[in-house]
Amino acid sequence: MKANFDHLDGPSIGLRPPNAVRSFVQAETDRLTDVILCPPHYLAPVPCCAVTRSSLEGGFTACRSTALGQHAALIRLLRRHDVRCHVLEPSPDVADMCFTRDIGVSTPFGHVVLNPAMPHRRGEVDAHIAALNTARIPFRQIVRGTLEGGDVCVARQGLLFVGMSGERSSAAGVEEFALPFRQAGWQVIICPFHSDHLHLDTIFCMVGQQEAIGCIDLLDPTFVSAVRACGITILPAPATEAGRLGCNVLSLGARRVIASSEIVATILRASGFLVDVVDISQFAACGGGVHCLTQPLHRLPDGFPGPLRLSR
Repeated sequence: MKANFDHLDGPSIGLRPPNAVRSFVQAETDRLTDVILCPPHYLAPVPCCAVTRSSLEGGFTACRSTALGQHAALIRLLRRHDVRCHVLEPSPDVADMCFTRDIGVSTPFGHVVLNPAMPHRRGEVDAHIAALNTARIPFRQIVRGTLEGGDVCVARQGLLFVGMSGERSSAAGVEEFALPFRQAGWQVIICPFHSDHLHLDTIFCMVGQQEAIGCIDLLDPTFVSAVRACGITILPAPATEAGRLGCNVLSLGARRVIASSEIVATILRASGFLVDVVDISQFAACGGGVHCLTQPLHRLPDGFPGPLRLSR
């Protein structure tokens, strides 16, 4: 099956008229209105993380048509929830380009272009910068260290979580990113974790202002205590969900979540969440889940009275 992306609301972000959309996220679980994606035309397993190495050892090879179909289904689901999808043009030289989360983060202080640790991802950053420039979306860029978006969680207003395995996101990159948050008086909590888990969002994701889903057995105990001290309940998921990208979920706001694991969906539904489950098995075998495949560009702050009208 060949996915047709011509049905999306408007052209790709790189072709949108100036000032058509803004970059702003102050809470991971506010209502999602705009997201950046990239179709997986050139998806291939790159042996740079434990999950992908395991997939390759098991004989996995990516199927382009299946991956395109799964990605198209994710986009249809996002559109059904009134999320505008902005699509980057895929490049044949960048196998991981569909994992848009890692190259940029929208914050209350503007858009931040990140600095992935893996050299093969440099082309993704360049494409992202070109699209932002064309759309006239201002940004700053991480240059002093490495930082990938899967380690960043703008939890809620006043609270930032950042994961740091030392392999993908470095202390210098984390501190460079966190500086404007600290200057604005935000609490910044850093979570160290084993590099086998690639990013924080493979073992921990916010699903509500006071709730997260997480593989507690794999999380640093000090981080777990700090999260709970912030009044956040961590809904426990089995440690086996980490390798399956089960905790790698996307909050749409208003207690709506997109997940890929029926186990995690059951846990969330038991706590009152509305959960849509999508099949992203091609991407999970390459080390990424729903959260990895989506880069939120704009979320409406909690309590906003209605849809934000953006000029076109």
